[in-house]
Amino acid sequence: MYELALPLLIALIALALLFDYLNGLHDAANAIATVVATRLLSPVKAVAFAAVFNFAAYFLTIAFPSLHAVADTIGKGLVEQQLITPAVVFGALVGAMFWNVVTWLKGIPSSSSHALVGGLVGAGVAHAGFTGILWGGLNKTLAAIVLSPLLGMWLAMLVMLLSSWALRRATAHQAERGLKALHLFSSAAYSLSHGLNDAQKTMGIITVLLYSTGHLSGEFEVPHWVAISCYIAIALGTLTGGWRIIETMGSRITKLSQHQGFSASLAGSIVLFVASALGIPVSTTHTITGAVIGAGTARRASAVRWGVAQSVVVAWIITIPASAAVGALFYLLTRLF
Repeated sequence: MYELALPLLIALIALALLFDYLNGLHDAANAIATVVATRLLSPVKAVAFAAVFNFAAYFLTIAFPSLHAVADTIGKGLVEQQLITPAVVFGALVGAMFWNVVTWLKGIPSSSSHALVGGLVGAGVAHAGFTGILWGGLNKTLAAIVLSPLLGMWLAMLVMLLSSWALRRATAHQAERGLKALHLFSSAAYSLSHGLNDAQKTMGIITVLLYSTGHLSGEFEVPHWVAISCYIAIALGTLTGGWRIIETMGSRITKLSQHQGFSASLAGSIVLFVASALGIPVSTTHTITGAVIGAGTARRASAVRWGVAQSVVVAWIITIPASAAVGALFYLLTRLF
């Protein structure tokens, strides 16, 4: 157990909630880019719509407590729980937020999730070396970097194929009207799954901090006040929006129709719900980007602007090492005080 003055503990919890807020702001585009790009909803209505369903994920976890598996992975599945000190938490959060702000300013849809993983691993290594890393949990997360966009892409192509077959006898007007309704439904599902997976990462950080400082004991369990605080924070961040990234996700990678928007959102939500159930802190950004590319490719490969997609992939590759380096640096700075 590590002693920490109450004001410093409150400040660290506030820092974690600030990260959660920035996560919502940074990742707002993931949930609403397709409905904005297709003009199904105005930007203002879209962010409010997404924020409501981000927060609604809290009630989903009340009904199904096992869906808090991602928080368990972050809190005790990446770095040995007893090695996560308040200084490690500080380094992890600052490393993640630094990378989020840089990519947000550049309009690059990088992963807030992997920025936090990188920051936590970097600070953990700076504190205790590589022996404190739980490679099973980390390797599962690293594998998701590759698998989540691929699964999103393949599922989006499959949804495009199946829905095209299902609508083969509908008139153009009937198909468009039906796809608008389905697109709205799939966007709600994606916002729900986004809130479910992403808010839990901050929940895991705050909970392990409370355990490390002796404010919680026994089996690892997320307190209700931590859960609801994190869902509120990410929903407020989504309300603020992430307009630069919305442009990249909604129009620069490929131009979307209602059909493609529905397919991308539905595919992305399926991947995220499965990942949450398995306790994998998957990147919502990677997932929806892969799904958008899959929906565009289903129309024709040339519809995707592969140069833009390539720059996004480069950002994915460097996210964990960059945030890990910053996390380690800020952990080491705490040793000076």
